[in-house]
Amino acid sequence: MEIPVWFEITSMVVLTIILIADLLLVRLRPHIPSTKESTFWVLFYVGLALIFAVLLGNVGGWKNSGDFITGWALEYSLSIDNLFVFVLIMAQFAVPRRLQQQVLMVGIIIALVLRGAFILVGVAVIEHFSPIFYIFGAFLIWTAIRQAMPDGDHEGEVQRENFIVRLLRRRIDISDEYDGSKLRTTVDGKRMFTPMVIVFITIGVTDLIFAIDSIPAIFEITTNGFLVFAANIFALMGLRQLYFLLGDLLDRLKYLHYGIAVILGFIGVKLILHALHENELPFINGGQHVEWVPDIDNMVSLGVILASMTVATVASLISSSREKRAANKASIVE
Repeated sequence: MEIPVWFEITSMVVLTIILIADLLLVRLRPHIPSTKESTFWVLFYVGLALIFAVLLGNVGGWKNSGDFITGWALEYSLSIDNLFVFVLIMAQFAVPRRLQQQVLMVGIIIALVLRGAFILVGVAVIEHFSPIFYIFGAFLIWTAIRQAMPDGDHEGEVQRENFIVRLLRRRIDISDEYDGSKLRTTVDGKRMFTPMVIVFITIGVTDLIFAIDSIPAIFEITTNGFLVFAANIFALMGLRQLYFLLGDLLDRLKYLHYGIAVILGFIGVKLILHALHENELPFINGGQHVEWVPDIDNMVSLGVILASMTVATVASLISSSREKRAANKASIVE
C-alpha cells in the first residue's frame, strides 16, 4: 500500500513546526533541565513516534507502519552511541551546561539536514545499483567488529573533528570565550564568531559520521525515503533530552558498544542475505536470484534490536553496581 503524498507533506510540515518550536523554547529559556523535565520530553517524543506509527498504519498500511517502528528503534538505538561523543565534545569545548540544550538542538537540526541529503543519495544509488547492498552489508559487519573492540573509538571520532576545528580557525576569526548563546561577539572592537559556531558544526558533522553506519542499516528495513527520513527525525528529536536524562549514567553503560555491535552485525548479515535474494551480479549464481536464502522478517530485526540493547544495558548496570560495592568494601577495609 502506497503512502499518500498528502500524508508525507503534512507529516514533514508538522515535524518541522515542532522542531522550530523546540528550538525557540530552548533559545528563549536556556537552562539545565531537571530529571523530571527530561523524562517528560523523552516520553513525549516516544509517544509522538508511536502516534505517527498508528496514523501511518491507518492511511499508508500497517506494513509501512511496522517498517517505520523497526527503523525508528534501530536509529534510536544506534543514536544513543552519539551521546558518548556529545559528552566528549561538550567537555572539549567547555560548553557551559545551561547552554548545552541549545547546542544539541542546533547540532541535531544540522545533522537532520545532512542526513536528509545522505538519504536522498542513498535512495538514488539503491534504485540504480541494487548490488550496493553487498557493500552496505560488508561495511556494517566490519563496523560491528570495530565496535566490539575493547577500546572503542569515541576518542577517535572527536580527534577526527579536530581537523575541522583547525580548518575553521584558519578560515574565520573565532573568540576564545563564549558570549552567552551568541554566535557573534565583539572583542577589542572586532566582530568575531564565538566558539559556539564550532560546537554546532562539530556535533552536526560528528552525527553524520555516525549516520554512515546507521543509514545503510535502515535501508535493509525499508528503501522508502520518506520512512527512512521520518525514522531519523524521530530518533534524533528526543536525543537532546535523553542526553540530560542519562547524564552520568552514560559512564556506567560500559557494554553498550557490544549491543550496538550485535545490532550492526545482524543487520549487515541480513543485508547480504537480502542482496543474495535479489542478486543481479553475473558472477554469483549466474546472475540469478539465490532463492534458498532465508528472508528475515523485520519483526525479527526489531526483536534483535530491543534484546541487544536491553541485555547490554542490564549487564552494564549490574557490572557497575558490583564495581561500586567492591570499591566501597575496599574503602572500608582501608
